Amino acid sequence: MSDTANDFSKGSIVSNIMKLAVPMTMAQLINVLYNIIDRIYIGRIPENATLALTGLGLCLPIISMVIAFANLFGMGGAPLCSIERGRGNKEEAEQIMGNSFVLMVIFGIGLTVVGLALKKPMLYLFGASDNTYPYADQYISIYLLGSIFVMIGLGMNSFINSQGFGTIGMMTVLLGAVANIILDPIFIFTFHMGVRGAALATILSQFLSALWIVKFLTGGKAILRLKTSAFRLKKQRVKNIVALGMSGFTMAITNSSVQIMYNASLQHYGGDLYVGIMTVINSVREIISMPVNGLTNSAQPVMGFNYGAGEYKRVKRAIVFISVVSIAYTTVMWLFVHGFPEFFIRIFNQDADLVREGIPAMRIYYFGFFMMSLQFAGQSVFVALGKAKNAVFFSIFRKVIIVIPLMLVLPLMFGLGTDGVLMAEPVSNFIGGAACFITMLITVWPELSGKKK
Repeated sequence: MSDTANDFSKGSIVSNIMKLAVPMTMAQLINVLYNIIDRIYIGRIPENATLALTGLGLCLPIISMVIAFANLFGMGGAPLCSIERGRGNKEEAEQIMGNSFVLMVIFGIGLTVVGLALKKPMLYLFGASDNTYPYADQYISIYLLGSIFVMIGLGMNSFINSQGFGTIGMMTVLLGAVANIILDPIFIFTFHMGVRGAALATILSQFLSALWIVKFLTGGKAILRLKTSAFRLKKQRVKNIVALGMSGFTMAITNSSVQIMYNASLQHYGGDLYVGIMTVINSVREIISMPVNGLTNSAQPVMGFNYGAGEYKRVKRAIVFISVVSIAYTTVMWLFVHGFPEFFIRIFNQDADLVREGIPAMRIYYFGFFMMSLQFAGQSVFVALGKAKNAVFFSIFRKVIIVIPLMLVLPLMFGLGTDGVLMAEPVSNFIGGAACFITMLITVWPELSGKKK
């Protein structure tokens, strides 16, 4: 018998999702504040604010790579834990969590070493100029020293949420975010550390989050505990974790690749100003995508548990719920961004040139944003049910197969230039989002309908 605590096979499926979704969405919101607050403060530095903000934007691909590895082991291990807990196999669930933790520590240290060794050529490859490189270098040199804290803070929190402790998961992120909000202005302005201060505030905040997570998972309140006896890596277990986590990993890595291409292409066609605009666009995207990310991520442990427990009708109801809510939300947000782009831009920067050029850029980039919700919904179902190959394919399909080629071709057509670079995103949303969601319906729905329960 599985644990009765946080048994997602009981009660309303919508209630189960929302009990996790509310705190997890709040956690997503708070987590966004980590980097967003940095950008807001840096965008208000008295001297060279736009160059400093652009330099920070150049670091985003490297940050995405660190997040990718956190996703690889966190989003890979946590759904497997939910499935095993649904089957009543608590021991194997703890072994999965222990193996995931060890992998995060190993790769966190490795990313620090490799990142520091290759940072200069990477930043210039990502679109840095001689004007923006010093700011990017100052930020990423300190950030990389805290990679292991970022890995544990982001990756291991998935194991808290997968056990149904959404509020604890939210508190994890809240602790770090509050620390970051307090430390940012002290380091940036009071100690006059500028971009270095923003990076230092971030890694200290992530350290506090990581410490909180380890304390909870080794304590008596956790259903599944982090034990040293589960740290011994087993080949097949690691293979399963990596296979399922490859979806979140490839999504983050392809996001990083696309950010690199966007920065390099916009540097070519529009210069530092358009790299700065792209930093603002990415920041706005993090904010408006947060609720739908929180909903679909919170549905994964619920769907995974019910799938493992054989409650297939409940899985179908969960799919319908997250799909409808995701589409409705992203449609509303698209209308807001299209109608009031200047409001969103001025959150991060007040430069007149950036605001003027950024308004049409925002409208192009976010056109038809509601189609992205289909990618979120379809992807979350594949991950929750352990369908690693499908999840990985659609992570790659939208970004690598569609966006990057379009980014190279569209700017050359009809002299579109920067507009052509930005148009690649909405085109990929329509094609990639529809393909992912329709494939999910064709493959998953009949399978669930054919089950006995």
